[in-house]
Amino acid sequence: MSKIDQSGSFTLGDLKVKRLGYGAMQLAGPGVFGPPKNHETALAVLREAIDSGVNHMDTSDFYGPHVTNRLIREALHPYRDDLVIVTKIGARRGADASWLPAFSPDELKQAVHDNLRNLGLDVLDVVNLRIMLDVHGPAEGSIEAPLTILAGLQQEGLVRHIGLSNVTANQIAEGRRITEIVCVQNQYNLAHRADDALIDSLARDGVAYVPFFPLGGFTPLQSSALSDVAARLKATPMQVALAWLLHRAPNILLIPGTSSLAHLRQNIAAAELELPEDAIAELDRIAGPSHA
Repeated sequence: MSKIDQSGSFTLGDLKVKRLGYGAMQLAGPGVFGPPKNHETALAVLREAIDSGVNHMDTSDFYGPHVTNRLIREALHPYRDDLVIVTKIGARRGADASWLPAFSPDELKQAVHDNLRNLGLDVLDVVNLRIMLDVHGPAEGSIEAPLTILAGLQQEGLVRHIGLSNVTANQIAEGRRITEIVCVQNQYNLAHRADDALIDSLARDGVAYVPFFPLGGFTPLQSSALSDVAARLKATPMQVALAWLLHRAPNILLIPGTSSLAHLRQNIAAAELELPEDAIAELDRIAGPSHA
C-alpha cells in the first residue's frame, strides 16, 4: 500500500493545509467565463467542501472574471480560521473570453486589490504569479520584473506568501532569489509528467507542488489501464488518478475542481483510497518511458 500519508497535510509557508483541497475554476460559466450555470448549486458546493474538512481553496479573480471570488465570499465569509485561500494574478480575460497577459505594475497591483475586495480580505494568504510568456505551457524568460512588483505588495502587508504558476525550473530558481516561493502550480497528471524531476527537487526543499488539470482539464484523462485499476479497486478512474497523485510525492497538494456535489464527494473520498503496489506500478507506466 501507499507509504505516503495521502490524507495528511503539508505547509504553504507557515500555513498548514490538508493535501486534498478544492479548485473553484469550474464554478464559473463555460470556458471559465461568465456566471455559474446554477448559482445556488455553486454556493452549495463551496459550503460542502468546507464542511467536509477542505481547508485549501484555489481561485483567481480572472475566473469569470470576478465570478469565483464573489461566490466564495457569498458562500463562506466570514471565513473559518483555518481556511487558506490561494489566488493568482498575471492574466486577464478579453471580451471574447481569451486569456491575456497582465504583467504591468498597474495591472498586478490592481489584481491584488481586486482579489482583496472580491474575497472580502485584508491580506491574501498566498498569491501565485501566473507566467504568461506562453498561455499553453511554461516558456523560458525572465520573471524578475513582475515578481518584484508582487514581492513589493508582500512587503506592504497585502500578501502573506508567494507562489509561481506555469513556470520552468530556471524561473523558479530566479524567483527564489527574489523572494521565498512557497508553492509551484504547473500542469501535471498521470499522462502529463514533464515535471517529474521538478517535483522531486521541490520536495527536497519543502516546497509545495500543486498540479493544475490533475484530471486532465478540458481533455479528461482516458486510459484503459486507469479504468482497469479503478474497476479492481471499486473506485472511479478519477478517484484513482487523484490517489496516484497523492502517492506520487508528499509535497503534492491537490485542488480538483467541480461544480457538482456528487463529484465533489467522490474527489474528497479519493484521499482515503489506498493503492496496492501493483496498481501503482501499472499507473506509473501510463505516461510511457519518454515522459521525463
